[in-house]
Amino acid sequence: MPGKLRIRSIDEADFRGKKVLLRVDINSPVDKKSRHIVNDNRIRKSIHTIRDITDQGAKLVIISHQGDTTDYGSLIGLGEHAQKLSEILGKKVEFIEDVAGPAAVERIEGLRDGEILLLDNLRYFTEEVSTFEDCVKQKPEEMGGVYFVRRLAPLMDCYVNDAFSAAHRNAPSMVAFQELLPSYGGRLLIEELHALEAIYSSPARPCVFMLGGSRAGDAFGMIHRVLSKEAADTILTSGLVGQIFMLADGIKIGEPSEAVIRERGYIKYVDEAAGYLSSYRDRIRYPIDVAYERRGVREETSMESFPLEHTIFDVGKHTVDTYKGILSEAKTLFVNGPPGVYEEAISAAGTEKLWKAVEEAEGFTVAGGGDTVTSLTKFCDITKLNYVSTAGGALIRYLSGVKLPLIEAMEKACERKY
Repeated sequence: MPGKLRIRSIDEADFRGKKVLLRVDINSPVDKKSRHIVNDNRIRKSIHTIRDITDQGAKLVIISHQGDTTDYGSLIGLGEHAQKLSEILGKKVEFIEDVAGPAAVERIEGLRDGEILLLDNLRYFTEEVSTFEDCVKQKPEEMGGVYFVRRLAPLMDCYVNDAFSAAHRNAPSMVAFQELLPSYGGRLLIEELHALEAIYSSPARPCVFMLGGSRAGDAFGMIHRVLSKEAADTILTSGLVGQIFMLADGIKIGEPSEAVIRERGYIKYVDEAAGYLSSYRDRIRYPIDVAYERRGVREETSMESFPLEHTIFDVGKHTVDTYKGILSEAKTLFVNGPPGVYEEAISAAGTEKLWKAVEEAEGFTVAGGGDTVTSLTKFCDITKLNYVSTAGGALIRYLSGVKLPLIEAMEKACERKY
């Protein structure tokens, strides 16, 4: 929902002595064997809001999710999350293996000013899993009857949401409490929205979007709006996104690479890409050379040698040089998706060099998406970027112009008198 924000921030609230329900997204990558957290980035991102609320003397109750039915290996309790929050805050975050049962209710009622309680995984409730959302279409005003909503809401004085990365979810924890309680946006939520506004509504020019990775659907979800609304002056494509544009321009990239695109269901985007090239050719770039593996050795080739008998796994050095020149002149830069298969050393050169160029870029730089952040962290100092979003799906939908359930709920709450 690009435009002026109509969300109350926590700066507008007085939390002294009040019970505050805070929805964060501390859903973290989990090692499938040890079942322990391997990256605490989202946990750290939640600290600012937690600290600001408790510094006012609020009685803080935190709710979050971890894993899903579609990510069952990560569906674990939040005990380790509480430990990490305590370590980072330097203050005890109590954890209870309950969300809305008698034990949780009793502990919430007994909270004292400044105390923090983390409830257990919301995804243990059917209404919070993605499959429920997909099958049962509920409106926020209908979710007041959900068990944990009707149990928790009467105990609370107000609700804060700081979970932009789950903003695309029409789940009770994200959109129901705004119907019942005075509601505010946390630090991270407001920061995320302002950062995205900076690259969408009023970017300094030239504005460059660099879109790559293996999730082509994410890129094609936003390209039309980004081009038609002139948010981006140039789009640099790589990864499967770049290969789709190459196919769309009549370049025969080779059966192995085409097979990957077909198997992932992305061949449908070729015609769409052709339409963009027809209307916006001067604003779209795709790779002019690529890299592949032959007999265990990295090799690079230009389009003159196509089609290839090997699978493309990276951009070539001429593409890197061309893109680096464009990135160095950008005044605003948004990146989503690594340019190549960054996990292996043989195929990581393009990603490493372009991420270094992003790190060194002087323009206002925003990066988002899980693989994007992971690969950036591997090759550069992400603290040098202006903003690194915690979001993936929500970020893509926002930049695609899709109205996000959380934003709708927060805007309605802003207009409501409780």
